[in-house]
Parts: sequence; C-alpha cells; structure tokens
Amino acid sequence: MNRIFVAYKPTGLSSNQFLSRLKRKYNVKKAGYSGTLDPFAKGCLIVAFGSFTRFFRFLDKSPKSYRATLWLGAASDTLDIEHVTDPQIIAPFKQEQILSAIAGLEGELEYYPPIYSAKKVDGKRAYDLARAGEEVILNTINSTIFEIRLIHYCHPFVTFEATVSEGTYIRSLAKMIAEKLGVEGSLSALERLREGSFCYNNEMPISPLDALALQRIAFSGDLNDIWLGKKIALDQLSIQKEGVYLLHDEHFAAVLQIQDESVTYLLNKVPLC
Repeated sequence: MNRIFVAYKPTGLSSNQFLSRLKRKYNVKKAGYSGTLDPFAKGCLIVAFGSFTRFFRFLDKSPKSYRATLWLGAASDTLDIEHVTDPQIIAPFKQEQILSAIAGLEGELEYYPPIYSAKKVDGKRAYDLARAGEEVILNTINSTIFEIRLIHYCHPFVTFEATVSEGTYIRSLAKMIAEKLGVEGSLSALERLREGSFCYNNEMPISPLDALALQRIAFSGDLNDIWLGKKIALDQLSIQKEGVYLLHDEHFAAVLQIQDESVTYLLNKVPLC
C-alpha cells in the first residue's frame, strides 16, 4: 500500500509506538513518519506507507503551528511536566503583562535549545547526556516566530499559539515567556496543529502530487528513458534554470535536480498509486 496522510498522535506515546499502531491498523509493513513528536506532545504527524516514504524530504513543512500551555511557577529541567519538582504558588499577573511577554517574542530569535533535545554534542544526543547526568553545552540557534498570540490565561496556566520556522523549540519559547514574567515555568501541554499545509483530516489520503511543493517540469523525449534512469539532456526539459523539479505521468514520478548545467535524479520511478 502506497499512502501519505496526516495522523493525530496522542499524548503518552512515542512517535515510533504510534507508528506501530498505524501499521497494525492498516496491515502494512513499510511505513515512516516525518517530524518526530515527543511522547509528551500530541498533534499532527505526517505518515507515509510503502514507496511514498521516499517523498518525505521534498515536503514543504514550514511554517509550523503549535498550541501550548505554560504552567507558571513549575520548574523542570526538561521544560515540561516530565520532571516538574516542587511547583511554587505565585501571585497572578495582569493580563497586560502576559500579553506583553508573549508579543515580545515575535520576529527573529537567538536562543539556547533545551538540554533535553535531539541536538548532538560530540556525536551524542543532548538528551542522552542530560539523562546520564553529564554537562550539556549547546550553541545558540536562530528561529523565526511569525506569529504568537495568547489564547487564554487562567492562572497559573497560559495557553498560547505560535507559528514558527522549522526547528523551533516551543519549550524554549515557554521558558522565555516565564523569564519575562520573572518566574519559573514549564509546559503542561503541547499540540502541533499544522506543518506547512499539512493538518489532521481524519487520516484521509493525500495525493503525493498535491503534497510535493515542487515546480512541475516537462520532458520532450520518451518518458520511458526517464523511468529507466537514462541520462537526460538539459535541452530536453521545459525548464533549464537551476532548481529541483517534479516530473510525472499518471503512473510514476521523478524528482530532478538541475545544477551546473547538468541533470541528476534525486528520485526516480516512484509509483503514484
């Protein structure tokens, strides 16, 4: 079975555990997902079966949108409820203070990612080092916060939605909001609402031609030469400028790259059904 769709991962399961459930549900052996969600997080997860997993790296998954709830007064080294210890009772804030702290994060941000993250330090995952009690020193990263807004504030919980560039750590955003308010804080809930144009729709299948944000290109020769992986002359293509393009008929698809006046296959003869 070749299929691509958006599933909804619940809280409490790793992405791999959830994928195993989907494989049993649809009785498939080859499956994969794009964009891991932590067990703590829930929300949309792009899943593909069969040959459609080969399309993952060409999906346009940015910007991403999340809804998160920040628990003010709850300190945690994981920046979520996994390791909350001794939460403090703090005085409520005025709504204007919450709005100001959130709005101040829009735009370009430079910050440190959480030590409990998949970032690598000397070839090891940061979260593995942190869980082993070793010191974790990470470099700053840059993210774009396109939009962030308050959904509601019911003390001590602040729920907000953020639309961000790929690779943004929402736990770090929550920490920055708490710091602006002068308190500790950790996420008590996190939901991914959307990845680019991908959002949950009852696991309805998506055509890979709709999923791939690639410009179409035409070939003037015999398409069987493409499916056989033969060398392609640049003047046989409808576009000659450098870039990555999608070429297809009703049965198969190929992804071609034009670079330095030559054509190479990034994918070839992927079935479309």
